Amino acid sequence: MEYLLQLAVSPTAWIALATLIIMEIVLGIDNLIFISILTNKLPAQFRTKARRIGIGMALILRLGLLSTIAYIVQLTAPVIELFGQAFSWKDMILIAGGLFLVWKATTEIHHSMDPEAKEAEDSSASVSLGFAAAIGQILMLDMVFSIDSIITAVGMTEHLPIMVVAVVVAVLVMLLASEPLAKFIHDNPTVVMLALGFLIMIGMTLIAEGFGAHVPKGYVYAAMAFSAVIEGLNMLARRARHKRQLAEA
Repeated sequence: MEYLLQLAVSPTAWIALATLIIMEIVLGIDNLIFISILTNKLPAQFRTKARRIGIGMALILRLGLLSTIAYIVQLTAPVIELFGQAFSWKDMILIAGGLFLVWKATTEIHHSMDPEAKEAEDSSASVSLGFAAAIGQILMLDMVFSIDSIITAVGMTEHLPIMVVAVVVAVLVMLLASEPLAKFIHDNPTVVMLALGFLIMIGMTLIAEGFGAHVPKGYVYAAMAFSAVIEGLNMLARRARHKRQLAEA
């Protein structure tokens, strides 16, 4: 109790908490984009439920990993060496998650650009992604992003209560943002391609980090923000042209 009171009155602890919350929210964007795209492929009546289950699992995984910090820290220790390159469990998990993201996003892009596949999807409801399959894929990526998130938290502060509060706040923000983001992606088909491009970039970043090449997150998110701004301008331009065409008609 005295330990918690000391944290509560410590300015350094509050600064660490604010910084970690922002970092966890930023790291959660990747997770949220994947969940939004995947659940939008489900029948409408299952989408909200799948998003809530996926984000709930993210919270459970993060809190569960926090309870095993001593083990999580050991995940960064090398366990195997191939061609002169040492790999830890964290590296191998990041590589596997990155490969899965690249595969999933590339498959979705190919499917969107293949007219025959698109017509088959429109004419048959049987190709809809199964609920259990969607939850399984979300759980797999939740694990990858959760491990990355917790290792980041451990590197920023040594106080477990601060980590717990930051993780809970970040996941609650994800939960609040999930519905608006999923609806926005669903209502704007061109954004889907942009989001899939983001997933490929995120996947390649995970693979690079797994092979020991550090990629500053600021560069990645700056590129994503710039692309989102350009797409926003394109959307405004399309709406302006549509209004002008309606007025002329």
